[in-house]
Amino acid sequence: MTRYFAGKLGEALVAIWGVVTIVFFVTRFLGDPVALLLPVGASPEQMQALTAELGLDQPIWRQYLTFLAQALTGNFGQSFQFGRPAIGVVLERMPATIQLALTAIALGVLIGGTAGAIAAMRRGSVAEFVVMTLALLGQATPVFWLGIMLILLFAVDLGWLPTGGYGSPANLVLPALTLAVFVSASIARLFRSSMLDVLKEDYVRTARAKGLMPATVFTWHVARNALIPVVTMIGILTGELLGGSVVTETVFAWPGVGRLIVQAIETKDFPVIQAGVALIAAIYVATNLIVDLLYALLDPRIKGSA
Repeated sequence: MTRYFAGKLGEALVAIWGVVTIVFFVTRFLGDPVALLLPVGASPEQMQALTAELGLDQPIWRQYLTFLAQALTGNFGQSFQFGRPAIGVVLERMPATIQLALTAIALGVLIGGTAGAIAAMRRGSVAEFVVMTLALLGQATPVFWLGIMLILLFAVDLGWLPTGGYGSPANLVLPALTLAVFVSASIARLFRSSMLDVLKEDYVRTARAKGLMPATVFTWHVARNALIPVVTMIGILTGELLGGSVVTETVFAWPGVGRLIVQAIETKDFPVIQAGVALIAAIYVATNLIVDLLYALLDPRIKGSA
């Protein structure tokens, strides 16, 4: 088990290094941020001085080595736009992203788990057809389109909810629902498939032959074992949402990490972009590492081979 954990940890560190390296070089193709930071009509001397102050006058390889050395200590430099440590600016937006992500995951697990169980237990029925059709549509619907449609219906036409913003529970409903649609659709399809596989197992038939109550068979023999792949899916989705739902946060003006990175790209704020993407990569990789370890603990086959 220790060797398995060490291998996964090594893969995680390499993945984070790869992401931050790619982002560093990609940001250099966004253009020169100096012109955006100085007032119109700034002199060449002023531009040259600011370029030197930001360290952008150094060779690209030296900039990269400096960035890498500082990043190892959590220092991504000063934000060009805010004049404060970039990592601090990013961390300020994390509570909003966490709130949105966990709400969406909770809704998705509740709706998707229930729908998947119904579809599996009523195989071949109208209920299964309806659940699977809605799940397929939920996975195929673009998030930005769904978000806009929800705004038009519940905010513009009915006036029940605000179009966006942050600060009250009402502001959370539409963006969380938008993300929960995809989450619930993914979980419903996977849980149904997993349950159908478990229902074919000998131990389920044995439990039924012993005369156990259907509810007992479902809870202790079917659902419990069918949850193993679902746990993996929940972990992956949680990592993605905690990393910042860029489209949803932008559509609903939600002040999370995803929207901050979009704004940083528009203003060519390299330190914030790099800090934001590094944090997203770390969260995503850490979440997947935890999921892998949980999967190894839950599945005896993996635990034995590890």
